[in-house]
Amino acid sequence: MNRAYVSGIRFAFLTVVIFACFVVLLGRLVHLHLVEGEKLARIVEQNRERFQEIKARRGNIVDRRGNLLASTQAVYEIGVDPESVQPEDMVRAPEVASLLGLDPQEVWDKFEQRLRTVNGPNGPEIRNVRWAELADSVDEQTYDAVMALKIKAVYGNRKYERLYPSETLAAHVLGFVNKEDSPVSGIERFCDFYLAGQDGWRKSEKDGRRHELSQFSSREVEPRAGLNVELTLDLNIQHKVEQEIAKVVEQYKPKGVAVIVSEVATGQVLAMANYPTFNPNTFWSTPVDNLRNRAVCDIYEPGSTFKIVASSAALNEDLVTPESMYDCSKPTVEYRGRTLRLPSDSHALGELSVSDIVIKSSNRGAALLGLELGEDRLYDYAQRFGFGSPTGFPLDLEENGILHPVKKWDGLTITRLPMGHAVSATPMQVHFAMSAIANGGVLMKPQIVREVFDENGNTIVQFSPDARTRVVSSYTATQLTNMLAKVVSKEGTAKDAAIEDYGVAGKTGTTQKIVDGRYSSQHHVGSFVGFFPQSSPRLVITVVVDDPQLRGVGYGGVVAAPVFRNIAEHCIQHLGIPPEPESPLMALSEDLR
Repeated sequence: MNRAYVSGIRFAFLTVVIFACFVVLLGRLVHLHLVEGEKLARIVEQNRERFQEIKARRGNIVDRRGNLLASTQAVYEIGVDPESVQPEDMVRAPEVASLLGLDPQEVWDKFEQRLRTVNGPNGPEIRNVRWAELADSVDEQTYDAVMALKIKAVYGNRKYERLYPSETLAAHVLGFVNKEDSPVSGIERFCDFYLAGQDGWRKSEKDGRRHELSQFSSREVEPRAGLNVELTLDLNIQHKVEQEIAKVVEQYKPKGVAVIVSEVATGQVLAMANYPTFNPNTFWSTPVDNLRNRAVCDIYEPGSTFKIVASSAALNEDLVTPESMYDCSKPTVEYRGRTLRLPSDSHALGELSVSDIVIKSSNRGAALLGLELGEDRLYDYAQRFGFGSPTGFPLDLEENGILHPVKKWDGLTITRLPMGHAVSATPMQVHFAMSAIANGGVLMKPQIVREVFDENGNTIVQFSPDARTRVVSSYTATQLTNMLAKVVSKEGTAKDAAIEDYGVAGKTGTTQKIVDGRYSSQHHVGSFVGFFPQSSPRLVITVVVDDPQLRGVGYGGVVAAPVFRNIAEHCIQHLGIPPEPESPLMALSEDLR
């Protein structure tokens, strides 16, 4: 161009404009590289790089016979990458909506939403949407149907969901896994180390069209599935226990029920159930109070079931014999220079032998045995039987119960503790205290897990029975067993627990509940704990019914003993326990001479 034909003003203007454009471009480049360079590089890297966690399959939980109690099923999370949606894909959005049971408009909106605002390190940031969830926990059949539409932008990620096929059965033992895949209670939490497995991961880098970059091939670590856990539970017995609880609930409308069944020699728990209960598949719809394992978390005054402590201790210390006589008609007694008021019985009993004190469940008789022992020995034996400390049951937050040290006793404790007052215990503590008598005086630790095994059935960890301590001698245990066998007779308080051709030994308990700081005459806890066969004990069963609704007192012999009998008869058939060769009561008279 010849400058003679361009005015100076126009030339200067064009020069300034061109220079300004270069300044703006240079400024923009400086801003992008120096000011926002780190932020933009991070966004590009996030859009290009994809890191996916691959969940491991959680192990199964089975009962002692291999019946499935908890498992894991594969489900899919389906979503869309709006950046990859093509125009022809939009017309198929209603089909996707129909398969997933969604509103077509909702699917269209997610197909079109390509940007979103998120909170970044330096404030709000606008990012590309590379994943918008359409549906969660979709079964494999629905997932395959969606994938058959061949919409490249729509894809799914497999994950696992916990499933409890028997629903409420053994719910408090199993516990549950919440929506965040965290074990909350029961075996799920206790054995999480074995069940959880090892998650894997996959990392890849792709271009804007979701094509994998060849120089950055996918890197992947395969997940390792969790191990399987075999419990000591017997599904058949567990089912029977829960059936019996349902009958009690229907008949007496109690506030709560707890039942425990275990093997005498091993301490293995064959069944444990509570009311109220819950369905671990839908745990979120259950009141929190129903999630509590009452067998190990609730405490109550055990009442007459605690009388085994004073009676066996007095026998073990050679302070009495089964024939030793006590006057149970006197309301007071002199003890170490003090006059103590004895507890009353439901009716006058007069003079009773130690054996009759147990059989007739005399409160005064138990108090007199406690006085024979004295504070220190009575407290020591209560501790030996496991009261005041956890049993060692591994699930949930087990309560210690309440057993005050001697220095905190008042003037009445020495006469009230032997009858099961001034002490609180869990059903599990009472259960294993009685189990110690059945086991020849040896207190066992409760066992709920038998072994951990892999997918090929190979045992990885095996759990063995664990004896805690010897409480009384085997001779003392036999003496007390013979007395407890008469409790389950026509002259005892638990005749409804008797089983034909089988000797049953046990003890009822009926305690008044404390309401507004006072013992209530309207609210009771009725219980029965017993074992059989008497000559060679196999099983211990405990039944605790909290506040049964019926006319009169909810005696343990009425509300709990029949439940014991029904469960025991079922166990006899299921486990093939043979009848005893002779009636144990025939041999009783010889043992007590």
